[in-house]
Amino acid sequence: MIRSWMVIGGVAFVVALAANLITPSDRKWFQRLQRPNWLTFEAAIPIIWTVIFICGAWSAYIIWEKNPGSDATWVMMALYLLLEIVTIAYTPVMFRLRSLKIGTILGGTGFIIGLLLTLAVLTTSGWAALLLLPYLIWSPIGTYTTWQMINLNPQAA
Repeated sequence: MIRSWMVIGGVAFVVALAANLITPSDRKWFQRLQRPNWLTFEAAIPIIWTVIFICGAWSAYIIWEKNPGSDATWVMMALYLLLEIVTIAYTPVMFRLRSLKIGTILGGTGFIIGLLLTLAVLTTSGWAALLLLPYLIWSPIGTYTTWQMINLNPQAA
């Protein structure tokens, strides 16, 4: 029997694969950009995002298990999916368009969706809302970093 956590994890994994829709030239473009001097933790960013996505999937699992299949639960699942799609879109869309401004917009949009989702799940589960806090803490840091990179790389705005 397929369990709900398997479906939620599987969907999260499949959506996350879209982050790999970048070419070597996209990667080179981004690597050549200047970064703020205070950005000393760039190597940890993939690990940070992995933890955030695990927390998000765990949060979705908790919400699903509270009231499986209800209309309200399906709406929340759609919000989780939308949040992941917007978050994952950051890299391939920004790289392909070579636009830090687009990255900043996607980052800000993700934060707003994440905040709305957190408020929505809070009425169902405090633990599910708590598991979304890493996203709400980290997303503005990533968005601010991208915004700061615009000033350092005006040609890539």
